[in-house]
Amino acid sequence: MLDYFDMESTLTEEERLLVDSARSFIDGEVDDVGDHWIDGTFPTDLIPKMGEMGFYAPNLDGYGLPNVSERAYGLLMRELEACDSGLRSMASVQGALVMYPIHAFGSDEQKEEWLPKLGAGEAVGCFGLTEPEHGSNPSAMETRAEAAGGRAGDGYVLNGSKTWITNSPIADVAVVWAKDRTEDGDPVRGFLVETDRDGVTTNEIDEKLSLRASITGEIGLRDVRVPAENRLPGVEGMKGPLSCLTQARYGIAWGAVGAAADCFEVAREYATDREQFGRPIGGFQLQQEKLAEMATQITLAQLLAHRLADLKEAGEMRPQHVSMAKRNNVRTARDQSRIAREMLGGNGITADYSPMRHMANMETVYTYEGTHDIHSLILGEDLTGLQAFQ
Repeated sequence: MLDYFDMESTLTEEERLLVDSARSFIDGEVDDVGDHWIDGTFPTDLIPKMGEMGFYAPNLDGYGLPNVSERAYGLLMRELEACDSGLRSMASVQGALVMYPIHAFGSDEQKEEWLPKLGAGEAVGCFGLTEPEHGSNPSAMETRAEAAGGRAGDGYVLNGSKTWITNSPIADVAVVWAKDRTEDGDPVRGFLVETDRDGVTTNEIDEKLSLRASITGEIGLRDVRVPAENRLPGVEGMKGPLSCLTQARYGIAWGAVGAAADCFEVAREYATDREQFGRPIGGFQLQQEKLAEMATQITLAQLLAHRLADLKEAGEMRPQHVSMAKRNNVRTARDQSRIAREMLGGNGITADYSPMRHMANMETVYTYEGTHDIHSLILGEDLTGLQAFQ
């Protein structure tokens, strides 16, 4: 993988081991991701195997979790997305969007029940925030939780719908964010909703043209009763879901580097092997300029991810730092995958090569976990002190 400034030499032994393990896993276990992408399926047989490898929330501690460094976690996301965004999305949702809020905001009972099973891949989770009418403005959510029998102590009744939910059709539990109408001001609260409860539906979204090797669905909630102990007790308000998104966006910033680097390596190999006009096409100035620019932009994204890891490890990372890294690195992967596809000529539109698959996937990654434009506005407010939206 492209490492022009030799950042691998700065890794600890633990970090190198995780990178090597991830690459060995992908080489040995994931040989048909292109077929799954074409078919619109996810290799579900990998879910427990990824659990055995410790790929779910490895940067958390306790409950049998590895507690690796934040850089090691980022490197893992990089390796998984170099294979396919669907693989990284599975690990990212399971770890950053499901296990993280349980670990950070859950009760001891919730942690003991769910974290070992989710970490081992024995259970699958999903994260319910986005709604059909509320994507970039999740605080306007309509999903509500009301007291069962008039008292919150008797449990809650949930009604609403969520969409564009990774893993929902195969999930055992959903972290659902809803407005709690049992309290003044209807604060946003998180609820653990087992998907086999009466009134829960998790229909799959078909015919996607991007992130096809990932299972995406909806969460329908119709008079769904959950006990009071299913509410996450440690947080209220939008701080809850947004803090989860910060964790996931950190992984995306790293993952996008992996997708871009894979595109570069495919393009470089093709340019040195493919001959036209009596010489490899990599010997022509136009192709060398493309490779030079690709390497430069990917290296800048890589350095940004490494610095972000330093800040996160030191407890100094701000959500705005993550917005810049997610925004830049996904844009880089989106742009460079297109250039790599271009260098492959007609062969680049086939499934024999990864750049066009990465290119299509990046349209999803560019949009989810905060669109490119929303992250621009987050940065704009941080730089000017002026809020462009409420």
